[in-house]
Amino acid sequence: MVHVIFHEPRIAGNTGNAIRLAAVTGARLHLVEPLGFDFEDAKLRRAGLDYHDLAEVRIHPDIDTALATLPGSRVFAFTARTETSFADVEYRRDDVLLFGAEPTGLPEHVLAHPRVTAHLRIPMLPARRSLNLANSASIAVYEAWRQLGYEGSAAPGESA
Repeated sequence: MVHVIFHEPRIAGNTGNAIRLAAVTGARLHLVEPLGFDFEDAKLRRAGLDYHDLAEVRIHPDIDTALATLPGSRVFAFTARTETSFADVEYRRDDVLLFGAEPTGLPEHVLAHPRVTAHLRIPMLPARRSLNLANSASIAVYEAWRQLGYEGSAAPGESA
């Protein structure tokens, strides 16, 4: 499955929702410090429900360290400042979906990182600033997972 990197996330609830997303899809979540919250934050726990033990989450001190753990993976940086839609990509296992902090998005030095394969956007109506970080990650992860045939998913009617 794919990897999701949140670069310096600020809102605990968004990261909690991403933990739940990782648990139900098999995506692996990577968080790049500094984090804008304590990892034991009640909002993070509440948003992730009881899925924390079912998700693979790693915390990295910086973007270089995070990407070094994923050699050979393609890295797609999500930004509103590009023309290429996330839906125009043919995703592969172990691709990296890279997202920036809630208020600012990805900084220029991360967008220009030599490991970044392409910049992608999620289409929106005009005059709207951005989507919620967890929602953006969900949209991208589910598109990648759909293209990968929902690899590992439960059969219809199969319960947890």
